[in-house]
Amino acid sequence: MGFELKNIKVKKKEKQSSKIDELLKMEISIGSSFSNKKKEAFYNELCILLSAGLTLKESLELIMQQQKNEKDSRRIKNIVDSLIEGKNFSDAIENIDEFSSYEFHSIKIGENTGTLEKIIQELSLFFKRKNEQRRVILSAVSYPLVVLFTAFLAIIFMLQFVVPMFADIFRQNKVELPWITKKILSISELFQNYGWLVVLLIASLFITYHFIKTKQWYKMFSSRIILKIPLLGDFVRKVKMAQLNQALSLLTGARVPLLNALGLTKNMVGFYPLEIAIEGMENDILQGKSLHTSMSQFAVFEKKMISLVKVAEETNQNETIFKRLTDQYLQEVEHTSKLLSATLEPLIIVVLGVIVAVILIAMYLPMFTLSTVIG
Repeated sequence: MGFELKNIKVKKKEKQSSKIDELLKMEISIGSSFSNKKKEAFYNELCILLSAGLTLKESLELIMQQQKNEKDSRRIKNIVDSLIEGKNFSDAIENIDEFSSYEFHSIKIGENTGTLEKIIQELSLFFKRKNEQRRVILSAVSYPLVVLFTAFLAIIFMLQFVVPMFADIFRQNKVELPWITKKILSISELFQNYGWLVVLLIASLFITYHFIKTKQWYKMFSSRIILKIPLLGDFVRKVKMAQLNQALSLLTGARVPLLNALGLTKNMVGFYPLEIAIEGMENDILQGKSLHTSMSQFAVFEKKMISLVKVAEETNQNETIFKRLTDQYLQEVEHTSKLLSATLEPLIIVVLGVIVAVILIAMYLPMFTLSTVIG
């Protein structure tokens, strides 16, 4: 996305009374043609044009003209057509799949509170931070994944081509094979005969995952397993807590009632332990309990968060405390991602090195016996 702001007079904006700080850091659309990177550019350009004094319709039309992708252009045109029909911006994006319910509610809040431009700016910052977080995570896991993939290919090559060559030599010379060599040869034969079953099994697992990933029992089971994995479980939990706190920071800052804010957040987090906890918190608040009292019943919340939420309720500083918690968790996410990368790299290298070493030793042990016989 790109545009030029030529001959556009910037008008002075009045100071807005209500302040909205941060937006929820979570994946909005996975596998969508309207990616997070495109959304960052879209909201950034829209914010600049609105600040320059253009109307919402004029801004969207200018952005639409700059689109190189036909689908992106048609998507924005649908929004413009809805605005011409008299709909609000939030209503115009409500039925467009690429826009999430979170974006819909955020923009609707901006329209109702007169802070639409601020909301658009925060959406741009949100996607910018989301993309930055994605880059941090990718940089943390890219090297271990490359090492893992390369070593995996090397092992397959050895089992498919190298080991059978040694097997032929051993059979021709009738060498007595050690136990470890017999096992490696058996694995090699199994791989050659039934390797296609492994590929079929992997494909089946991906297809099965696609169908069961939204099932309640699967979300419960997978979340329990993930949380028990050292480092990874803690990393996932902190990411989800950052998402939760950033959502609550936005919604409470927009003066959305706490009960409504929890209801909106529950459908965005996408993490079973938090979904169950939020559902319980909603019921407790309806019965008159405080938020921190309800949170203390669920192990997913840390004591430091519960203590700060208690302070927020006593001082009526919910927005400030949730924003501070968001910053803390985001810093911890960055630190944990680096620790995860630093731990995975040597671990993968050691494990794969041991596997390759075992294969080589298993192949060369009989060669010593063979050289003795020949000698």
